[in-house]
Amino acid sequence: MLTLKGRRGDVEFRVVDITRPRPDWLLQKTRGTTALPILETADGHILKESLVILQYLEDVFPERPVAQRDPYRRAVENMLTWLEREFCTQGYIWVMNQDLAGRDALRVGMLKQYARLNELLLEHASSGPFLFEQFGWAEAVFTPFFMRFWFLDYYEDFELPNEEKYARVRQWVDACVTHPAAQQVTKEEVVKLYYDYAKGAGNGALLPGRRQSSFTFEPDWRARPWPPKDKYGHSATDEELGL
Repeated sequence: MLTLKGRRGDVEFRVVDITRPRPDWLLQKTRGTTALPILETADGHILKESLVILQYLEDVFPERPVAQRDPYRRAVENMLTWLEREFCTQGYIWVMNQDLAGRDALRVGMLKQYARLNELLLEHASSGPFLFEQFGWAEAVFTPFFMRFWFLDYYEDFELPNEEKYARVRQWVDACVTHPAAQQVTKEEVVKLYYDYAKGAGNGALLPGRRQSSFTFEPDWRARPWPPKDKYGHSATDEELGL
């Protein structure tokens, strides 16, 4: 959002190590809650929830609008954005699954989510690649999840089938993840950091026999080997993960 607006330098980013207890200065700002991200406004107010923060940035920096201004087009944008929650939930449930027998059902569930996106895009934006003329609000909402779901490609061998009912959403996904404004992370970074999620341990939790979370800041992810792809038959040690 900020890159699209040319405002990335106007917000100070502080990355929080989720493998450690939240620092007191952060807990004071959030009134004890640990969910991220949060945004502190210039006058000291605290905002939570990603979509709330995106809307705030859209309102505070109205130049170079990302969301549609026409009421109908904005409504269409919101209909697509409304699908994000179930899409995200399905992806996380699948990557954290540890039951090999349940893998196929979770794949079907993920494909249903993509099919829903495909249907809405065909109805409102059949020519593509984006919902409207350019990368906008819906793209800013979904692209982080398209990139994060690289962990499904790696740990679950997931890819959209080469079928017509996924053709339009595949075009959208490809255009989103290759857009210049969306190059803050790489597949290698996602796969390495999310290894513990693939083993069922989220939010920096430690797995049995492990001393370090895959989300730790050190050693840097670039210096680590790629994790083993087999999440069901093998549990990597800290040493195997370069931790």
